[in-house]
Amino acid sequence: MSMHLDDTDRRLLSLLQANAREPAATLARKLKLARTTVVARLARLERDGVVAGYGVRLGQRLDSTAVRAYCSLSILPKTTASVLKELAQMPEIEEVSAVSGQFDYLVFLRCETHEQLNALLDRIGLIDGVNHTQTSIVLSRKIDRRSAVGL
Repeated sequence: MSMHLDDTDRRLLSLLQANAREPAATLARKLKLARTTVVARLARLERDGVVAGYGVRLGQRLDSTAVRAYCSLSILPKTTASVLKELAQMPEIEEVSAVSGQFDYLVFLRCETHEQLNALLDRIGLIDGVNHTQTSIVLSRKIDRRSAVGL
């Protein structure tokens, strides 16, 4: 299904990404629209799958103290389902993406300490079906467009 988003949809999504708890009346004032129009647009965006849900973004204070890393995983054939099931049980894992190239998956990890990261990497390496890992610790974030709408 082809999805057309106009400038108002994009501005609405940007406002929601900045603060998903913003009341519809406040969004309407910022967009210079009627509250009922904003509510109808939100319902359409949700129904069409453009908005899949609302969540929590960690604040700078907590995020800046975290030890973050990307771990590339090479998985043995026919073990994908069981490996993904094991990874899903680890709360420090925020995202798992299938990727092309030398590795099968790219895993984003967030831990409180380097020791916790080390223990997590040991646990991941011991999962039956994980063939090879390569980890890069994030030193600093230079560009972050996660809150911007790139549609």
